[in-house]
Formats: sequence, C-alpha cells, structure tokens
Amino acid sequence: MDTKELLQKVRQIEIKTRGLSAQLFSGEYHSAFKGKGMTFSEVRDYSHGDDIRNIDWNVTARFSAPFVKVFEEERELCVMLLIDVSASGSFGSTTQTKKDFITEIAAVLAFSSALNNDKIGVVLFSDKVEKFIPPKKGKKHVLRIIRDLIEFSPENKGTDIAAGLRYLSNVIKKKSTVFLISDFIGNNFSDAVKIANKKHDIIGMRIFDQKEKELPSVGLVKLFDNESGKEIWINTSSSKTKDAHKKWWLKHEAELNAIFTKSGIDYVSLDIDKPYVRPLMGLFKKRGA
Repeated sequence: MDTKELLQKVRQIEIKTRGLSAQLFSGEYHSAFKGKGMTFSEVRDYSHGDDIRNIDWNVTARFSAPFVKVFEEERELCVMLLIDVSASGSFGSTTQTKKDFITEIAAVLAFSSALNNDKIGVVLFSDKVEKFIPPKKGKKHVLRIIRDLIEFSPENKGTDIAAGLRYLSNVIKKKSTVFLISDFIGNNFSDAVKIANKKHDIIGMRIFDQKEKELPSVGLVKLFDNESGKEIWINTSSSKTKDAHKKWWLKHEAELNAIFTKSGIDYVSLDIDKPYVRPLMGLFKKRGA
C-alpha cells in the first residue's frame, strides 16, 4: 500500500469511526469507565459513619485522634488497546478480515478516548510483543494509531496472549482501562489475565468469523493454518467432521467464558459480519449500570 492509499484508508476509517464515537459512545463510555479509579486527596477528622478502612493510622497516631483519607475520582483515564496481530487475523470469509474489523473497533475506542480527553496507547502482540505505542492524547495520536494498525506487518505468526499481558503490566504502571482484542484462538492465558486484572481494568473483546463457528458443506477442501503453516485436507460435507468441529468450537467458547467469568472480567463477542454498535453499547451500559 503506497502513501496515498494509506492516507485514504486512514481517512475513510476516521470518518466512519469518529462519527460513531461522537454520536453513540461518548456518553456511555464516560459512565462505563470514568470514576473507576480513585486518587488520594487529603485527610480530615473522622466523622461518624466514615468507613474505618479509610482511617489513616499514621496521622491518627501522631495526633491521638482519628483521621480518615479522602479520595476523589480520577477524571482522566489511561486507555490501552492490547491487540492480537497474529496470522489468524488475516482470515475473513466476508468482505473484510478479522484484522480489518479489529482496526475499525480500535479506531472507535481510540476516538472515544480522545473525545473524553483520555490518553490512549497500544500494545501489538503475536507470540511476542511486536510494537508498543506509548499512551498520549489527541487526534493526531489517534490517527497515528490507525495508520500503524493498517500498515503493520508482524514479524511472527503465532499467538501468546499471556506474553502481551505480562508486557502490559510491566510497561504501564498506572492503573488503566485495557481492551484485550483477539480471536482468543491460542495458548492458555487464564493465569496471566487474572494477574493483569488485579492491576488494571481488563475488558475482553473476542473477534470471530461465522465460518469458524460452523463448517460450510462444500466438500473436500484444503485448510491452511496461517499461524503454524500446516495444511490439511478435510471433507466439510462429512457429518462426523462437522460434529467434531462443532464440539471443538463449543468447548473453546465454554473455556473462554470460564476464564473471563472466574477472573471477573467483562467481555463481548463480535462477529465481523454483523454490526458492532449494539454489542458495544450493551457492554458499556452494563458496566455503567
């Protein structure tokens, strides 16, 4: 893609996603994520009814009278997009690939952050961390993120979600809202996401294509695994093959649900061939309730 084509693509995504962010997500975004963090403000005399967990024992001992810590909501967030750029993202049975869809979702979230004056950063990962874009504010920074997502080509093809989560926790010290965007077809990441969610506010966004869910009956076909490079012939018209694939998919979904539920993490599944506005609004409203 030459420079002119790249700029046109960035502009197309900006026009579509910036409008969605302004019209649909800014209010829901604010109620869903603002005020989740608390920062220390001052100490004052203890009053009846104050939470004893907020007593400042050092000040209390110094003055021989109870004092409590006063906190205020953090109005400025740091939002991080932790994005899977493994080779499975190149799959797409419709007019777009999972990578294209992820780029659009990331743009919506980035513009929502910018509209709310929040910092936005990105970690791109495959089976290693491929790129880190430090969090900053502003439209120029958002456009840089979109451009990088469009033209970025990862060095590796595999998936290691845990590696991305560990890197995020090491490089981002302030508690942040983190959108983990992936098809989650990879290695086990349950321990890593539990640990990361203790430090940050993790939200899972699972991207999938309907053809991954249920095999179409098109006879004998050769499948190519983008991540491993392996090829295999299967008979998609075989009921045994279709049943085996369906069982695998249901098991995969159950395991994914269990990981997020046990970790206390909100997440949403997004089909690349369906509108994403309503599912995202549902996620934001659920968090803001």
